[in-house]
Amino acid sequence: MKDDQGLIIDWMNMPTYNTIMCLAVGAALCSLAVMGKQMLEKKPIEPKGWSLNLAVLGILLFLTGLHMTLTWPLAKYFPFDNIVFGEPALAFGTLLLAFSFYFWKASQLLQTSENPLVPIAKIGYQFKYFFYGIGLALIAIGVAGVKYQLFAAPPEEPVSGQFAEYPLVEAIFISGLWALTGVASLLIPSVFKSFSEGQIIATTKLKAAYILLYGLGIVFLLFGAFNYFSHIGLIVNTMK
Repeated sequence: MKDDQGLIIDWMNMPTYNTIMCLAVGAALCSLAVMGKQMLEKKPIEPKGWSLNLAVLGILLFLTGLHMTLTWPLAKYFPFDNIVFGEPALAFGTLLLAFSFYFWKASQLLQTSENPLVPIAKIGYQFKYFFYGIGLALIAIGVAGVKYQLFAAPPEEPVSGQFAEYPLVEAIFISGLWALTGVASLLIPSVFKSFSEGQIIATTKLKAAYILLYGLGIVFLLFGAFNYFSHIGLIVNTMK
């Protein structure tokens, strides 16, 4: 809502978690990419360490995503946030918890395996339809973000607010993150299938998946950290 002093937001009716969500997603994507690279290069691995790492990140995304998904609308002014942020976070968090459980239970098997990518891929490939569905959903969110010019920051938000008159700038940036993550999700089942069959080679598809996972992870991580400043500034500038 607007008053004579500018934009005023009733923050009691607009909780938001996309700061910690963004950080957790970035850390998880980077972690998964590095885990895969370590195994591909036959470096020493620490499955229980991986398990704890994914459990922490998975719990953060599962709980915030679950609350945002089931509380409709969580953000009074932006009900689409439940779909855009809540559901993907819930899906990713649940997957992270599943892999965390597997790494913990199969720790000894993975450490003694000649190539741990094979048993991991055999498990991971079972989620292929979920990966396909989430991938297509993320691309759909990206398309919707551009079509409806979502994600544009108001002028009251530090830094991002400088582009308030050009809503497509932030819409394209954030929608691009969603869509590219969707592309990575679509590539994963094919990579798992190759690994599960013992084809442990650095194919073009594998390199693309690694670059997408690690590159997107870094962007999500940095953007999430930046949002702690910009969102605090927005709250301060729009409080009643």
